[in-house]
Amino acid sequence: QVQLEESGGGLAQTGGSLTLTCAATERTDASYAMGWSRQGPGKERELVAAITRSGASTRYADSVEGRFTISREEAKNPVSLQMNDLTPDESGVYYCGILENWSTLAFGGWGQGTQVTVTP
Repeated sequence: QVQLEESGGGLAQTGGSLTLTCAATERTDASYAMGWSRQGPGKERELVAAITRSGASTRYADSVEGRFTISREEAKNPVSLQMNDLTPDESGVYYCGILENWSTLAFGGWGQGTQVTVTP
């Protein structure tokens, strides 16, 4: 299975922005529907955004709609998550994953994650 690696995490102030990127660790010609989830301290993991293999369709959690944008070049594996107007409550580890079922949002696996910390 393709291994994924996230990057772009770090510190942001409240109201600030960060861009996360997810890519396969090895060169592959395959492309997948993909998504981002996050897990804050003491919280359950929640899906943040997802994008189809072509990039034509996206889905977002209600809490990030209008502030986060998931994108990719058509059928290319690197997937980005642009996060704007961040709040401290959104601090946590952000994971990139391969989406196996668009209807059920079932994921096949996740990367190691990248830490996002939003300061007051």
